[in-house]
Amino acid sequence: MDLDVFVATHQGEWARLDALARRRRLNGEEADELVGLYQRVTGHLAKVQAAAPDPAVVSRLTGLVSRARSAVTGARTNGWQDVARYYTVSFPAALYRARRWWVPVAVVSMIATALLAWWMATHPEVRNSLIAPDELRELTRPGGQYEAYYSDRPASSFAAQVWTNNAWIAVQCLLYGIALGIPVLWVMWSNVVNLGIGVGLMASAGRLDIFLGLLIPHGLLELTAVFVAGGFGLRLGWTVIDPGPRTRTVALAEQGRSIIGMSMGLATVLAVSGVLEAFVTPSGLPTWARISIGVLAEAAFLLYALVLGRKAAEGGESGDVDAADRADLQPVAA
Repeated sequence: MDLDVFVATHQGEWARLDALARRRRLNGEEADELVGLYQRVTGHLAKVQAAAPDPAVVSRLTGLVSRARSAVTGARTNGWQDVARYYTVSFPAALYRARRWWVPVAVVSMIATALLAWWMATHPEVRNSLIAPDELRELTRPGGQYEAYYSDRPASSFAAQVWTNNAWIAVQCLLYGIALGIPVLWVMWSNVVNLGIGVGLMASAGRLDIFLGLLIPHGLLELTAVFVAGGFGLRLGWTVIDPGPRTRTVALAEQGRSIIGMSMGLATVLAVSGVLEAFVTPSGLPTWARISIGVLAEAAFLLYALVLGRKAAEGGESGDVDAADRADLQPVAA
């Protein structure tokens, strides 16, 4: 392609697009012209980038296309409406669309935890290989370390500590997916081992009911958030292997934007579970009341993800950012 001839041929179109993009008010005919010129000039930019990537021309057309795009899509103001839309539409839609990943993760993790806890509770030689009998009694006795863990610190600082720790676990699951999801499996297994050992040790001491009464009020919601993060991380890892009909770059960009949004949503979910762990779990409420609060919180999340999320997904919501906030995808060859 002769770049000088190309520039001379389309110079008038570029100047006209620039003039329209800078106007504050357009009539119907001018608005249609703006859209048509924007589409053509975007194609011109793609041709120049592919055939004759002159820095000056590319820079000029990039700035022109950017201004025209803003004029076509309109200026956006991010505020409380965006926040409300995220929590009522985007986040639940993303949860629903990824349910085939995080629901199996939850099921497999809980089965593995139950088996590990049973093995720990019914095999004294296994317990003795991990912990001395005196230490076991100190952990599991009334008022021991397992129980004191939830009440030996001020509730507000404990809530912040719990939220930070759980948020970090969730972020690891989300980000490690880029490494084919393999580190995510390790994080999830570590979570299973820690929970399974705790349940098994308290069961061996005949105090499983006490332990579950302390775990369920916050643990259902907390574990579900971790399972969701693990499922999203594994989905990201699979996208690296099989991006589907999209290019790998486009697929990873979409998943990456979804991961960012998911991290914000899960941070909120984990903040709720942290509040439950700090203020409800160690409270003086009857065990049935504390467990009921935890079950209700979990039920509310599942309804949010699977009912509200389904409605949003059926309406075409993908959980990605708005189309106006995504980069335009153009061919890289003429």
